[in-house]
Order: sequence, then structure tokens, then C-alpha cells
Amino acid sequence: MLADRRPLAVPAFRRWWTASLVTAIGGSFSVVAVPAQLYTATGTSAAVGGAAVLTFAGLTAGALGGGVLADRHDRRRVLLAGQSVLAATCTGLWAQAAFGGALPYLLVLVLFQGLAFGVISTATGAVLPRLVPSELLAAANGLNSLVRYGGSILGPVLAGLLLPLTGVANLYLFDAVALTAVLWAVFRLPPLYPERRTDRPAQRVRVSRLVLAVLAVDLAAMVFGMPIALFPELARHFGDPAGGGLLLGLFYAAYPAGVFLAGFFGGVFTGTAHPGRMMAGAAIAWGVAVVLLGLASIPALALLALVVGGAVNFVLSTHRNAITQAHVDDEMRGRIQGVLTVVLYGGPQLANLLHGTAGALVGPRAAIVAGGLLTVTSVVAVRPALVQRTG
Repeated sequence: MLADRRPLAVPAFRRWWTASLVTAIGGSFSVVAVPAQLYTATGTSAAVGGAAVLTFAGLTAGALGGGVLADRHDRRRVLLAGQSVLAATCTGLWAQAAFGGALPYLLVLVLFQGLAFGVISTATGAVLPRLVPSELLAAANGLNSLVRYGGSILGPVLAGLLLPLTGVANLYLFDAVALTAVLWAVFRLPPLYPERRTDRPAQRVRVSRLVLAVLAVDLAAMVFGMPIALFPELARHFGDPAGGGLLLGLFYAAYPAGVFLAGFFGGVFTGTAHPGRMMAGAAIAWGVAVVLLGLASIPALALLALVVGGAVNFVLSTHRNAITQAHVDDEMRGRIQGVLTVVLYGGPQLANLLHGTAGALVGPRAAIVAGGLLTVTSVVAVRPALVQRTG
């Protein structure tokens, strides 16, 4: 029942995953450091929001461009280049913070940080199917999610504790040093050139339909069912003080905590022979959890709904990645992963706009319930196309 550890028997994956343990925590301090530095320097949250726009713009360019590169060149070198740029960017962030660099310099570095992250996310998705056999893809993705979400919980907490002790500059330096672990693991990978196959138009059509079905389920879950923008108002409804308090923090922590718990017991989910059914079922369960969040009468039930939602989203994301990696021809994996990366990070931004607008019109609880119901109905409509092609 614990995390499915079979992929760790593959030496290349084991080195890569072990290195990611270091960077998931010690390489994520800039998530806290950049907003903290921007707000301190400008005194306004608008600067933090502007940096987020730059990060997403860089990520989009990096994901789409990195996908093209990953389908034309050695993916090991593409991944190594992305990790090197990210390490260099963290070093640049340290230098500008330590020696008083101008604000535009910081923003340029934030753009490059997003660019590097887009390349890395895309190349990683294209490399993984070459490291482990197809029957272990779900387990490998589950192990990666366990590390990523564990780091998203521990990394910011540790950064918050270190910030008043070491200063913001040293947080960037810690990130740069931690990233050398991944550079070493990527350097040890074998060459990974795309495998060229004879063009099969009928197969490509089937794959295109499958990818569209996967994207439809994923977008329904993320856009309709991701009410993060309403957390401050919902916490205020339950009695949190104006400006936010403990309950607001718990709302933000509950979802990744659910993902981490599901990942810790990921062996329950990763051995299935029906990934399409698992993905669709998890998306429907997420919609139900969102409805329960909107209907919750006390904070404890709302937090429980978010924890459950995080757990079923672990199942959704694990099988989404495994389906696309297993069914897409290797020569197309980079570009498909690039699109999925943009959707993965752009969907929540669209969700913030949608839920923020709906919450202002009908109130947070009604908007959350409506989003959950839309998620369920949308996934039910798409489910036959997904299950028909993946089992």
C-alpha cells in the first residue's frame, strides 16, 4: 500500500529521483524569496502579480520551445541545458540580492527562471518513458509527485524559517547549490535521442483524439474545479480575521497535504490496468469534493474536502502523465509534453479568473458548488472517449 518503489530499481531513474529529493526542498526557496524581495522593494502586491505574469510567459515559451528541441535533439542535453540555466539564474538572483541589483534585473531573472522551468518540465516528461518500462510509468510519476508536493510543503516552511536568519540573498544561493545535485544526475544519463518511426497517419489520428480527451478531462478539473481564488473569502466566511489568518493558511496547505498522503500510499493506485478509468474516476471524485467544499458548514469539513481532493488529484495527475507518455510516439513526446505543461500551469490561472468573477457575482459558496458540478458533468461527457482508448 505504500509508494510503489519498483521504478527505483532502474539505476538512472534512482539517481534522478534521489537528486530531486534534494532540489524539491533546498531548490525551492526562491518560491518564497522572489515574492518577499519584490514586496519589500516596492511595497505593493502588484509587483508580485507582475512577476507571476512574467514567470508564466517564460514558462510558456520554455515549454513549447523545449518540446520542439526535445523532439529534434538529445533530450539529455536539452534537460542539462534547462537545469544549467536554472542554476545560473538562481546564482544571478543571489548576486542581485547580495549586491543591490536594480528591480528590472530581478524581473529579467524571474523571466529566465520561468523559461528554464518550462524547458525542464517538458523535457522531464519526454525523458521519463525512456528510463522506465511502460508498466512502471504510473509508479514513476507517482514517486515524482510525492517528491514535488512534499517539497512544496516543506520547502516554503523551511524558507520562511531561514529568511529572517540568513536573508533573502542566501536563499537564492541555497537553491543554486541544491540544483547541482540534479545537474549531476542528468549528466549521468545516457544519450536520449528521439526514436524515429515510420509515419502512421491512422495511429496519429487516434493519438490526437486521446490527447484531446486527456486535455479535456484535465482542463475540466483545473478550470471548473480549482477555486483557490476564493480561499480568502471562504476563510473570512468561516470567521478568519480580515486580511487572513490560520484558517486561510490551512486552506492552502490542505490540498498539497492530500496529494502527499496519496503519494505516500501510491501503491494502491499505480498498479491498475485501466489508467483511463482511474483518471476519469479521479476527476469526477475531485468534482464531488469541490461540491462538498462549497456545502461545508464548518471549517473542519471544508479542510477534509480539500485533503480528499488533493488525494484524488494525485491519482488524476499520475495517470494523466502515464497515459500520454505511454501512448504518444517518442518522436512527438516533447511537443505533447510542452502543451501539457502550458495547460497544467495555465489552467489554474484561468480558474482564478473564472472563480474570482463568479464569486463576486453569486458568492463564494455558490461559485464553488457550481464549479464542482461543472467538473463532474464535463468529465462524465468525455469519459467514454478516454476509456475507449486507454482501458
